[in-house]
Amino acid sequence: MPLFPRNSAAGIPGSRAVAAPTWLGVYLVLAGLVGLAEPIAAQEDASGYRVGPKDLLEVSVYEAPELDTTVRVSEEGAIRLPVAGEVEVAGLTERQLTRKLEGVFEQCCVQRATVSVEILEFRSRPISVIGAVNKPGPLPLSGEWTLLEVLTAAGGLASRHGDVVHVLRRAENGLSAQLTIRLDDLLVRGDRRMNIPIFSNDLVNVPAKVEVTLYCLGEVERPGAQTFQSTERVTLLTAIARAGGPTDRASRKITVKRSSPDGETVEIEADYRKILAGKAPDVELQAGDIVYVKESFF
Repeated sequence: MPLFPRNSAAGIPGSRAVAAPTWLGVYLVLAGLVGLAEPIAAQEDASGYRVGPKDLLEVSVYEAPELDTTVRVSEEGAIRLPVAGEVEVAGLTERQLTRKLEGVFEQCCVQRATVSVEILEFRSRPISVIGAVNKPGPLPLSGEWTLLEVLTAAGGLASRHGDVVHVLRRAENGLSAQLTIRLDDLLVRGDRRMNIPIFSNDLVNVPAKVEVTLYCLGEVERPGAQTFQSTERVTLLTAIARAGGPTDRASRKITVKRSSPDGETVEIEADYRKILAGKAPDVELQAGDIVYVKESFF
């Protein structure tokens, strides 16, 4: 398809043919694109990974292979290159570092340098894996990794893992975002879309499955404590159903007593019949909640 398609209005009643763009118009468009290229490149460059202490770098010089080296960034954020000496690199992206090293080598060693830099180990900002995995902790990984590869490098899932995995991603500007993936979609159904790429400084959290206890008392068939898994969504209807349902003497009014973080008791009133009919939202319960089904006097 041409960049500027021919006018197709000719021959249509009430329409006017428009002259094809002149070379001046083409020039202005291209000039505008060139003008935008630098800000866009700078924006992409600023969003990349920034080199830090303990990172392992592979530096290659196309014109002078004898200058190729693999070097680790010092605690002070510098590297020592053959012939060129010490160079500050902390805080630079790969693109910025490449340009800086090209200038360094052109000053000391070659007339023109074409440099490539690859980060072999991300030690300054490792991927961290916590929760229900066999080997939690930082992973000084290199190259491109997926979620499955990270979980494998962390020793695989522990026996008490839950149903989901959270990936927390932190940006340079301090903002963060969390993505939640169901492990069944990733491991059982094999949905490739769930096997997302993992980058340096990401936090992968596999919550452990723990037991949650609450109490259903009053006019229910089997009052007492109830135990659920933390991965289950526990609601008022779920708790009453597990307690055998309400008795014949049960009132439609239900009270949920909950302890707040400051130690005070909060009471939530609910109407069982309205929830059952879908006219009121089902109350989501928390660990330690006390569900009390009152007795009806009518």
